[in-house]
Amino acid sequence: MKFATQLKLGTLAVTMSLATGMAHADTVKVALIDPLSGSFAALGENQLRTWQYFSELANKEKWAGEHTIEIVGFDNKAGVQDSLSQLKRAIDQGYRYVAQGNGSGVAFALVDAINKHNERNPGKEVLYINHGAIDPDLTNGKCSFWHFSVDSNVDMKMQALVNTLAKNKDVKKVYIIGQNYAFGRSVSASAKKMLAEKRPDVQIVGDDLHPIGEVKDFSPYVAKIIASGADTIITGNWGSDLALLIRAARASGLDANFYTYYAVLKGAPTAMGESGLDRVKYVGVGNVNNEGYKGRELVEGFKKKHNDDLTWMQAYPAVELLSKAIKKSGSTEPVEVARAMEGMEVDSLSGGKATMRASDHQLQQPLYVATWSKTNGTTVQLDQEGTGFGWRTDEVIPATEAELPTTCAMKRP
Repeated sequence: MKFATQLKLGTLAVTMSLATGMAHADTVKVALIDPLSGSFAALGENQLRTWQYFSELANKEKWAGEHTIEIVGFDNKAGVQDSLSQLKRAIDQGYRYVAQGNGSGVAFALVDAINKHNERNPGKEVLYINHGAIDPDLTNGKCSFWHFSVDSNVDMKMQALVNTLAKNKDVKKVYIIGQNYAFGRSVSASAKKMLAEKRPDVQIVGDDLHPIGEVKDFSPYVAKIIASGADTIITGNWGSDLALLIRAARASGLDANFYTYYAVLKGAPTAMGESGLDRVKYVGVGNVNNEGYKGRELVEGFKKKHNDDLTWMQAYPAVELLSKAIKKSGSTEPVEVARAMEGMEVDSLSGGKATMRASDHQLQQPLYVATWSKTNGTTVQLDQEGTGFGWRTDEVIPATEAELPTTCAMKRP
């Protein structure tokens, strides 16, 4: 009788233990607030699928322990007010984590709104993972404990681009063109500053800003570039604004080199075709044609699943940081997860380590400069958008060399 009682008590203890474990196996839902309609929908949809793809991998391999990550898209139509509306909608639905990457103007608004929400609602804080809005002020003067940037900022990328450009003595005249908002203006300012330092002999022959997502025909801008005699264009344009700019340059026979941030993204490769061969470069946090082809199985798996190219590599460390911080902290509470993310080291998809700098929440990671090239079975094995062309890695800048100082004076909870 005594043995039977002990057996029942033991069974009850195991059952309670399992129930307790199951109760703590939460689904952490992330609201990805980015354009899923309008001019930039194709890019937003690609990013959403990429986040979901890596989250499925994280769940399968238990990066967050028994917890799972779920990514849900919230369409902000690339607008600030729509983003704030979607943030409120997500918070009202119980989301404690948000992600966004298309537009620094949106990012500044989200940081401000989340700071205010968290101050007014202790115990219901929201954490923001920024996967592509890269105005440097976001991790400098406007830095926030509740904001983490997993993409390298404008100045870090411009430093890599200008260092590459400076080696090319054929560059004499540079034209800068970009979108007229925080990011586009910061690209222009950074390019002029760094060119003056690295190549004071180079002449800036144009500096244009155009409305974001509104220009349907870039031929007038291209005509100005041709008239200026520019041999090189620097642009931070992304999405349809870059694809249409490149298409207009191709149609006008513009004979110039492009130094870009986002020519790797959806739409631009098809717009370039052969006309961009050996003339278009991009700087980014990875390249599928990297040494040893690290991450190739994930790139090919994504292509097989979605019939689309995996280009948004920032999503990999984003999911990895969030998942591993949940596991490390033993909590799904944003304040505890944020503290665990600080100083954390994770992998970058193309190889090398990335570290979340605690002082400003800016991920420090290798940068890649690559050139649009023909596939050749060796240095360029993977093409984009079925063009037969892909990106040849020219330089890999180690994280220690890509790092820049910060002016962040972070207020901590």
